[in-house]
Amino acid sequence: MRHRSLLPIVSLSCLFAALAACQPTPPEATAGATPVDPPAPAAPHGEDPLLERGEYLVRMSGCNDCHTAGYAERQGEVDKAEWLTGSPLGYAGPWGTTYASNLRMRVDGMDEAGWLAYTANLRTRPIMPDFLLRAMAEDDRRAIYRFVKSLGPAGAPAPAYLPPGQRPDPPYMQLVLPAAPQEGPAVAASPGGR
Repeated sequence: MRHRSLLPIVSLSCLFAALAACQPTPPEATAGATPVDPPAPAAPHGEDPLLERGEYLVRMSGCNDCHTAGYAERQGEVDKAEWLTGSPLGYAGPWGTTYASNLRMRVDGMDEAGWLAYTANLRTRPIMPDFLLRAMAEDDRRAIYRFVKSLGPAGAPAPAYLPPGQRPDPPYMQLVLPAAPQEGPAVAASPGGR
């Protein structure tokens, strides 16, 4: 009940603050005050609204986690000039060793329609979560394409895939599958156990 009785006071306080913000400030009240930056200008006519969406999706979908070398180690504090240029870190497992590709070089060689078809049908080796990319809305995949394309080509190709049985050069992560259950007599439960 106590919280409920504060709601009208809080609402009135917000209303008064909003009304006060609408009142002109007398010049003497701003003397010696720190100047406030003017609002950012509106985006130029014709600028692609999908660029900002694409940057957001790349950042939040984890693309940089693998496709930008050192991104996780630097806690995301990586200049965009370094984004999505691939990584020398290999991911070794039963499938062989895969590397996160240089997406800026890959996108540079594709038009938008080609990218949309490629990402709608992408099937690759671990650890790339290709199923997430395939499940994305077409406009989200288009936004990613336009953002990556806006960065321009940079970097070098990532190392080539290595088939199973070939040991990669460092750095690499070894991903090991759990052992299969062993055949044999059932293990007796401990006293009092289930």
